[in-house]
Amino acid sequence: MKRIRLSFTADVEVEFCDRERAIRQVEELAERGTRYPLVVFGPEGCGKTAWLKQAAETLRESGFEAIYIDPMRKEFVAHTDARELIDKLAEAAAEAIGVAQLKLATLAIDAVKWLVSKWRKGKVAILIDDAFQAIGLDKAAIYVKALLGLVEYPPEGYERIVTIVATSEGVSRAEIGRHRWATIRPMWNMSRRGLKELYEKLPSPKLGFDDVWRLTGGTRTCSPSSTRLGGTPT
Repeated sequence: MKRIRLSFTADVEVEFCDRERAIRQVEELAERGTRYPLVVFGPEGCGKTAWLKQAAETLRESGFEAIYIDPMRKEFVAHTDARELIDKLAEAAAEAIGVAQLKLATLAIDAVKWLVSKWRKGKVAILIDDAFQAIGLDKAAIYVKALLGLVEYPPEGYERIVTIVATSEGVSRAEIGRHRWATIRPMWNMSRRGLKELYEKLPSPKLGFDDVWRLTGGTRTCSPSSTRLGGTPT
């Protein structure tokens, strides 16, 4: 079985296996679409960006107009022939920092509307990396609700829509989950006890355990769901 080693803090390196599981789940999403926006949590360096870009390619191969946008890094990948949309994304990415971040995050929502209504695309996928960091944590829940509105109340009829948001920020998780506007999954699965065992082996940890747990998407009251995307730390 394929194994991958990833660092999620300066002190801890975790060996992963079964990363193919994440791509298989993307193939399942391509078959049915997303009823709710899928919000994926995980610490920096756990593979969210690589997975999103692989997901965009997988969805393209399944006949989707797939757009990957990273507002924080002013980056996008557009698997579409909608030239006007590509030009708008390039224009936003070229703007000054701050302005570009917010504009790219907004364009992610507009892209779905344009692809469905203006270009009559039946299968559309939008994958957004670090959106909450770009727009501000106080707007995270409203942003997810806007994505949900695209699925429930599209401008025109469509065959399937896939919306995925990935973030390393764990604080907004409770607010998003409270409204039930999204499906929330960790990038990988680890219990609080399992992470505690790793933490206690550190010779001189730079962060407190609760800080590390929060960075991995955990909370003081619950563990990440066993329905994970990216594989199992061993």
